[in-house]
Amino acid sequence: MTTYPQIILKPGKEVPVLRFHPWIFSGAIEKTIGKPAEGDIVECISSAGNYLATGHCMPGSLAVKLFTFKRQEINDAFWYSKIKEVWQVRHSVGLTDNPGTTAYRLVHNEGDSMPGLIVDVYGNLAVLQAHSTGMHDIRQILADAIVSVSEGRITSVYDKSSESIRKMTGRTVSDGFLVGTLGECEVLENGHRFHVNVVTGQKTGFFLDQRENRELLARYAKDKHVLNMFGYTGGFSVYGASAGAKVVHTVDSSAPAIAIAEKNMKLNGFDASAYDCIVADARKYIETMEFGQYDVIVLDPPAYAKNVASRSQALKGYRTINAMALAKIKSGGVLFTFSCSQVVDRQMFTSAVTAAAVDAGRQVRIIQHLSQPPDHPVNIFHQEGEYLKGLVLLVD
Repeated sequence: MTTYPQIILKPGKEVPVLRFHPWIFSGAIEKTIGKPAEGDIVECISSAGNYLATGHCMPGSLAVKLFTFKRQEINDAFWYSKIKEVWQVRHSVGLTDNPGTTAYRLVHNEGDSMPGLIVDVYGNLAVLQAHSTGMHDIRQILADAIVSVSEGRITSVYDKSSESIRKMTGRTVSDGFLVGTLGECEVLENGHRFHVNVVTGQKTGFFLDQRENRELLARYAKDKHVLNMFGYTGGFSVYGASAGAKVVHTVDSSAPAIAIAEKNMKLNGFDASAYDCIVADARKYIETMEFGQYDVIVLDPPAYAKNVASRSQALKGYRTINAMALAKIKSGGVLFTFSCSQVVDRQMFTSAVTAAAVDAGRQVRIIQHLSQPPDHPVNIFHQEGEYLKGLVLLVD
């Protein structure tokens, strides 16, 4: 069996690892045996000399991301078994062979015991995004395992790690196909058609985490005037129009995203008179809205906080944008509001929205709490993985 470098923990610092938390911080480390470089596999050892876990060496304060708590050989077969396991989970929730939904997340970081890795599937194309050097170094092994485990369902794998690796490590790497080739595709989500460009689109190309929340929106949209703010490529808009909304407006500051949103509306056969796709700043657009112009508003902004240092400012941002929307929405209207900032927990977000309701002077009731779907699982020992928080609000 291969001998790996070892991270020896300080006394008492093994407790989180014994509880299967997948992160080890530099302050917990007493000493290192060997000279592991960034991305290398290391074993975590207690101060008493007992094996605890194995993971990838990281730069900075987050020193190790753990991917197994069982001592074993880390080879191609190990990673194949990991991919096979996540495939079986997606199969069990009806996603790998669903004719009405052909896009889903196959690997979700810590939620699938593969911290530093995201894999999204779009039909027969998988998009791999590494958030650590360790995962990026084995990208070809992972790609081959994905194709093999899928038994012909997935024929192409695209590596889209350049931005995440640059942000995490400062290294410059190139995106590109690891298997096959296919830059643009069309997928189905609950029977709705969406154009996806994995090469130029944000993240891996489409926001798969809102699938069930988009379906929920459809229940409220019939005969309503719907505003999809921060609408990106129009996911909520397509569901609203399909449900029979009288008017659907999609607003985003990105002209390329809005162009795809319009393409998606046409792709689903909607009459152009019933929708409008608008390039505009969110706050400026809301400021110009008339009171009662919309019955249903969706606020799905990008992550306002990327780290703890920016959390306070992010909470102010959530409070401001929600107060603006609450002040303008029609009486009896419904607001879908979200935060995808991992460092803003559910209680913080709810408090910010509560403050927004006070600022707007409106009576507001929470009628549903929303989160991410089952292909974005949360490791119960790493609840920071519940990054998507949402509220459905009834505004009197």
